[in-house]
Amino acid sequence: MSLDATINKASVLIEALPYLQSFRGHTFLIKMGGSAMEDPDLVRKVMRDIVFLEVAGVNPVVVHGGGKAISAAMKEAGLEANFIGGFRVTTPEAIDIVQHTLSGKINPGLVDMLTEFGGKAKGLPGSEVFVGRRIQATNEDGDNVDIGRVGEAVGCQLDEIRNCIYSETVPVISPLAAEEESGKPLNVNADLAAACLAKELKVTKLVYLSDVPGILADRDDPSTLIPSINQPKAEELIEDGTIAGGMLPKIDSALDALSHGVGKVHFIDGRTPHSLLLEIFTRSGIGTEIVQ
Repeated sequence: MSLDATINKASVLIEALPYLQSFRGHTFLIKMGGSAMEDPDLVRKVMRDIVFLEVAGVNPVVVHGGGKAISAAMKEAGLEANFIGGFRVTTPEAIDIVQHTLSGKINPGLVDMLTEFGGKAKGLPGSEVFVGRRIQATNEDGDNVDIGRVGEAVGCQLDEIRNCIYSETVPVISPLAAEEESGKPLNVNADLAAACLAKELKVTKLVYLSDVPGILADRDDPSTLIPSINQPKAEELIEDGTIAGGMLPKIDSALDALSHGVGKVHFIDGRTPHSLLLEIFTRSGIGTEIVQ
């Protein structure tokens, strides 16, 4: 390696120094989802980056999705995956598969990767963290439809999360909730669950790591990435239709989180290696940040 290349590596560390100093002791919530979770090599890279955060003094909290894995498991069991209004119809038979896939397969796998890279991690079933309430979906005719054991997170049990943070252990949480009346499991949207937990923890950063580069001025042109916007501008982009489709509930949850004490919200593309570190520890970043 040439001397210039070695000096460039040192420059990267120097650029990161003020961010390392600023964020030491702060809590970041990282929501992993989308096709970024389908490539095992990419997932391993993200887990290694999360261990880096923990070693650097940041307190990472992870909420993960797993929609494609659930659909595959349902197909294997002979159950068809149906969606109404963007929500997965979750029958009593399906909720067992959802639980097993999320809390029995994906969650332990992420914990094992973090441990492999020298981190400390603990898997937590979402039903031990999130309190949920059943919801209905709206079909194409505008009618409310029962979609089974599907809910929204309306509260969080924080004791175990705080114990993990105190002991410098990364909590890894699946997107399930315990129904507030019955205690039975509910399938919840991972983006919205992450925002709910971020609000209650008052995290410094809520990071959505998925398969989109961030907010685009032109949804078909990645070069139109908007690096930073505030809440009023985000609301304008929702009003004029720039933010729409699958991004809309993400942005709504981000704005809600900001209004309840979350410092910043970031949207980054998990398919880009080390996007998490590039967004947090460089001046230019790599995705979109939303600030108040």
